[in-house]
Amino acid sequence: MSDASYSSLSIAQPPARVLDRLAAESATTALTLDDLALAGLDRLPLPGHGSTLLRWQWLAAVAGHDLSLAKLYEGHTDALAILEELHGPARPEGSLWGTWCAEPPNARLRFEPADDGQLRLHGAKAWCSGARQVTHALVSGWYADGQPGLAAVEMHAPGVTIGNPNWHAVGMGPTDTAQVDFDGVMATAVGAPGDYVNRPGFWHGGAGIAACWWGAAAAVATRMRRHLRKGKPNGHQQAHLGAAESLLCACAALLRESASWIDTHPADDAQATALRVRLAVEHVAGEVLRHAGRALGAGPLCTDAKLARLMADLPIFVRQSHAERDEAGLGTLALMSDDDTPTAFGGWCAL
Repeated sequence: MSDASYSSLSIAQPPARVLDRLAAESATTALTLDDLALAGLDRLPLPGHGSTLLRWQWLAAVAGHDLSLAKLYEGHTDALAILEELHGPARPEGSLWGTWCAEPPNARLRFEPADDGQLRLHGAKAWCSGARQVTHALVSGWYADGQPGLAAVEMHAPGVTIGNPNWHAVGMGPTDTAQVDFDGVMATAVGAPGDYVNRPGFWHGGAGIAACWWGAAAAVATRMRRHLRKGKPNGHQQAHLGAAESLLCACAALLRESASWIDTHPADDAQATALRVRLAVEHVAGEVLRHAGRALGAGPLCTDAKLARLMADLPIFVRQSHAERDEAGLGTLALMSDDDTPTAFGGWCAL
């Protein structure tokens, strides 16, 4: 794609149309994170700054186009937002970022302070999506005194080793998820200890992932609608489509209201808002997959490549949810409130 074509693209334009045009003019068979960054489509509004919905619309659109790409795009744009919020190092020209903050007990990084605000990283980091595609990453880790921290690291720095991917899932395969080992790697501290998890944006980002899930589920419903239009759908098939439509529309309303609440309460604790929207979209995504399978049968699931990809990818991606653990967390927040009206959680959910 020419530089002139790139310059005519903007996040202010309808996301799906921009992506379709970019894909049609791309020199490769599939869009990449580099394509989106070169076109400036990674310069999303920061969450909580008045245009959170536009940010989520782009996440949803990329997810509907290619869910594996959305995984990398969400991590990259989240990293840029975190760097801005915590006044981290400037983004190098052309850099692509990952955000790797999963904390399984067998893969926890140790942060060792060095000179001039630098850190040395020791240990392994699991679930590193795009490990061979990004140039930089934000990684979570732990200081010797038990406090959590965040660091920016260059992926070609001495001591960085990308291990065996150990990624056998059919879904989300192109994310190139792997374990990354750090052997005394120099990195830059981002924020003070504890800042990453204690900042308001932590839950803003967590809610944004639900927009990706919704975008993929909406794309499944779109494929279902198109296939049913080609034939003579019976009442059962129409009922499945109607159920999917109603669920997606209800979740879209929740996403819009959640984005609005975040923009009007940017410094407030958004944990309840994030958990609510994540759990709602997780449920809807599962239901849409079920309705699509039952409405279409095996034929389109085996012959429609995009639908097949979505049906394989979405169950993997949505497992970023912590399921019943998050439900228990939201229930705990409800019990902690002294107010028994819906307005206890932001006011917008009251009729």
